[in-house]
Amino acid sequence: MKYAIQVNAGPFSAQAAHTAYQFIKAALGKGHEIVSVFFYHDGVYNALRSGSSAEVHDSAPRWSDLADQYRIDLVLCVSAAERRGLATFGTDGFRVGGLGQWIDACLKADRVLVFGP
Repeated sequence: MKYAIQVNAGPFSAQAAHTAYQFIKAALGKGHEIVSVFFYHDGVYNALRSGSSAEVHDSAPRWSDLADQYRIDLVLCVSAAERRGLATFGTDGFRVGGLGQWIDACLKADRVLVFGP
C-alpha cells in the first residue's frame, strides 16, 4: 500500500506529529511505501531544530533520519512556512514545495492520511 501523509500539527502543540512519525515507521516496517510527507499549517515547525536534546522538542533530526533511511520525500508547504515567518528553504532532509506537490502525492497514493487539526 502507498500512503501520502499530511502533518498539520507542530511538535509542541499536539501528539499528532509524533503519531504520524510512529505510523510511518510501523507502515514501513510492514513493507508499505510512503509516497510523501507534507508538512502544512503548524506542521512546518517539525523542520525546526530547537537545539534541545529533548526528543519531543527537536523532532527535525528524527524526521531527517527517517527520510534518509527510507528515501522519503519530506515537503514543507512554502505558504505555511512564510505565514509563520520561517525561512523557506529545505533543510536536513526537508524541501520546500507547494500544494501541487501534495496533490501529486495524493494521486500516486492508495491512501491519504492527515494528522492534526
